[in-house]
Amino acid sequence: MPSWLHRVSWSDAWYHTCLRLLRTKPVGAMVLSTLDLVSLGVGSCVGTGMYVVAGLVAKAVAGPGVILSFVIAAAASILSGVCYAEFGVRVPKTTGSAYTYSYVTVGEFVAFLIGWNLILEYLIGTAAGASALSSMFDSLANHSISHYMIAHLGTLRGLGKGEDTFPDLLAMIIVLLVTLIVAVGVRNSVGLNNVLNLVNMVVWVFIITAGLFFLSAKNWEGGMFLPYGWSGVMQGAATCFYAFIGFDIIATTGEEAQNPNTSIPYAITASLVACLSAYVSVSVILTLMVPYDLIDGSAPLMEMFAAHGFLFGKYTVAAGSITGLSVSLLGSLFPMPRVIYAMATDGLLFRSLSHVSAITRTPVAACVVSGTLASFLALLVSLRDLIEMMSIGTLLAYTLVSVCVLLLRYQPDHTESEGLPAKDHLDIDCNTNKRRLHCLFNLYSGSSFDEPSDHKGGSEDEPGDFQTGPVSPLQRLLGAHYPTLLARLGVPAPSARPTAWTGRTVTRCTLAFFFLSFLLWTTVIFGVEQGAGTGAAVWGLAAALLAAALAGLLLTVVRQPQSGRSLAYMAPCVPFVPAAAILVNSYLMLKLSPLTWVRFAIWCAIGLLIYALYGVWHSSLEVSAREEEAHASSYQRFDDHLDDAFTAPEGDPTNKILSQKKDNPG
Repeated sequence: MPSWLHRVSWSDAWYHTCLRLLRTKPVGAMVLSTLDLVSLGVGSCVGTGMYVVAGLVAKAVAGPGVILSFVIAAAASILSGVCYAEFGVRVPKTTGSAYTYSYVTVGEFVAFLIGWNLILEYLIGTAAGASALSSMFDSLANHSISHYMIAHLGTLRGLGKGEDTFPDLLAMIIVLLVTLIVAVGVRNSVGLNNVLNLVNMVVWVFIITAGLFFLSAKNWEGGMFLPYGWSGVMQGAATCFYAFIGFDIIATTGEEAQNPNTSIPYAITASLVACLSAYVSVSVILTLMVPYDLIDGSAPLMEMFAAHGFLFGKYTVAAGSITGLSVSLLGSLFPMPRVIYAMATDGLLFRSLSHVSAITRTPVAACVVSGTLASFLALLVSLRDLIEMMSIGTLLAYTLVSVCVLLLRYQPDHTESEGLPAKDHLDIDCNTNKRRLHCLFNLYSGSSFDEPSDHKGGSEDEPGDFQTGPVSPLQRLLGAHYPTLLARLGVPAPSARPTAWTGRTVTRCTLAFFFLSFLLWTTVIFGVEQGAGTGAAVWGLAAALLAAALAGLLLTVVRQPQSGRSLAYMAPCVPFVPAAAILVNSYLMLKLSPLTWVRFAIWCAIGLLIYALYGVWHSSLEVSAREEEAHASSYQRFDDHLDDAFTAPEGDPTNKILSQKKDNPG
């Protein structure tokens, strides 16, 4: 036997062999393809939207016009989605959400507003998912669960729109169970998500195929397609926007995506199109199978087959609904502690919420607090009110994202030349907290830069940093007349670069556009639509003046030069797409019920109170700025004791150091 075999420990060799066979890939190295991202987006959206919202809106708000409501809501979602995609590409290495993106790019206050409304989105989404699951189980049990709760727990009046509701104890238990799963560190598996989505797709195909045998065109005849008119369609669109909430989870996978700069925007768009196809087709089948006023509000797709005596179809849909709602529920609850943890780590929320358990490696405090709040909402608030409240918070968050994209596209790049000496380029550094606060302040005031000059900034010798973009169809059509048209409209040349002054101009116009859009739709909805005679004419004139003012603001923005910075994905037709997103989202928000606005105002007031009394003083940026200021002042006090007239003996090396200090005081 060779001598080297005697030196081998067979137990060690077996141990290392087992390690090689059983080694696993680290989670941080996981790579998600575009298909995986689309699956995540579809899994987060399709659930409550397909199995509950379609029937809920068709029965009480829009009738069969819910089909148009979904199309309008999808258009609003796509407008916000492309802005969201550019926002994520601008800061690709941040795992989180629009809160993180806005904190890095536009400032703390806007970031807090977006983060606070994202918490509302996930909070209500979790409660709504649990309430929908409870309704599914109740329907499978022939409503014996709800009857038992009403008999033993009674009813509650006034939590919805005046109707009697019962404490949904089952929904509360579901939220607490899922919260426990999240708190103990069970991760959302992409593979499991793909399997569940496959089940969902099979059930969707079954609904469309089986439903074709029970259709009746009479359900759309005689004015029954739009029983509530176009006002009901638009109000339904505001509620249906809930069905497209969830695509933002795609943007949180920047570090796991295979190619985030291209796969994230493509996945957002593809998931929205897939969800729209599912919602429209299901709404068509539902409203043609059952008259809109006879649709079951809690489990519409299950009960539409039961109404025709097809029980196999009911139980097949039940399996798909439980699968889809479970994925949607997990999709809402998983990112919620993540946003709370991020805000608490930054000091904008109570830092105790950022505590991470040494055992589970999860933010247990954030999980417990968010899960407890969601469970009480599921217990006390009806599903319809949960959906409306979720829509309004998310609409505002997505509107602010569109505002941020519009602001950032027209701001000067601080890394490029602004007509300053080379040394000043180095001084404009946003890496340190103090400089970061300085740069964020410049976004709104621009006070640290000179007044506007003819210098456009940037160097044309660096073509890699700028792009002129592809040739537009209008440019091909007009040919040589295209530059003349742009000159007459006041559109800057492609080589023009934004300055601090043009950036301030766009900022002021964008903020004015944001507030005036709400004022315009308030005038239209509560003045023109509800007025009559002279009153309606006066409101119409006021709306026309506001529309002209918005057009003037948009024209002013168009005349400003855009940043030449090239991104892997850029929202098309800026500033028109972000402006359209702001207009559509603000209109949908104002179509929601006044009671929803009251609840939302209370939520925002609580958030602003927390920020004013705690967040603004305990922010990590504020604490670091104070530390840097104290550090700088201690050096200043030390320098005050130095005697500039001191002269060391001739030949002493101290003289050389002092002379260098005078030549370079920085």
